[in-house]
Amino acid sequence: MKTAALEVETAKHAFAPRRFVTDLFELVKARLTSLVLLTTAVGFYLGSGSTVDYSALFRVVFGTAAAAAGAAALNQWWERKADALMHRTKMRPVPAGRMRPAEALALGFVFSIFGIGYLALTCNALSAVLAAITITIYIFAYTPLKRASTANTIVGAIPGAIPPVIGWAAARGAIDAGAWSLFLILLLWQLPHFFAIAWMYREDYSRAGFRMISSDDLSGERSASQSVLFCILLLIVGGLPAFVGIVTFAYLPIELLLGSLFIAVAMRFLRVRTREAARLSFVASIVYLPLLLVALVLTKS
Repeated sequence: MKTAALEVETAKHAFAPRRFVTDLFELVKARLTSLVLLTTAVGFYLGSGSTVDYSALFRVVFGTAAAAAGAAALNQWWERKADALMHRTKMRPVPAGRMRPAEALALGFVFSIFGIGYLALTCNALSAVLAAITITIYIFAYTPLKRASTANTIVGAIPGAIPPVIGWAAARGAIDAGAWSLFLILLLWQLPHFFAIAWMYREDYSRAGFRMISSDDLSGERSASQSVLFCILLLIVGGLPAFVGIVTFAYLPIELLLGSLFIAVAMRFLRVRTREAARLSFVASIVYLPLLLVALVLTKS
């Protein structure tokens, strides 16, 4: 009996570090943060000259990763009570009780300050300022606005669109037309992406008191029509990188094809308005962005 009890206790101690690592990854929204790293890297690559400084690329990606992780942790600390009311978020570390709120708050501050400081010391002041702006908007504008106005979606898309600009700023030390074109693409992409999520989980968001355009959109018509609108705008804006000279015109047919397919899926969501159609629209958004980023990298001028 003592041997069995000892084995159980040993297993618990061995499991604890693995559980903490898993919870930490969930706290910093590792999957979302990985997308931030990808767009930051693409922004740096496109903003670089003919020779890419891969050491500098690592530094900006690392610093932005820390800042993004901090923002995610602070967001989960702030929304811990609302997360506990939603089926899709109630098992996150803080609402589930596996991590104390004070721990999440401390980690959020440490990651945020470290990320901004690291960018300032190893890249440049502009990239650090942009990271600070990203965190500020995400925590002090987007997060509280979710309970106050449906405008939270467009406000929340702003910090999500800044990472490629951080990469660009680290490469060039300035923000110009190329950086703005990347910003607009990421801004518009997030809207149909999130409209699909918000409609699929509209009951969850309503339960938590979040104000989304999907909250009273039982038919899905409003969410789907907005998705179509922003997919069309994305198709138009998506071609800007070629016209501002950061990629060759070989990029345009790829962008037009991807954008047209994205619109077709959004239009199906508008026509059918089922959970499956919304999920397909969400999946299409996940497929669209990496393919577009690859096209940008491969056609760099």
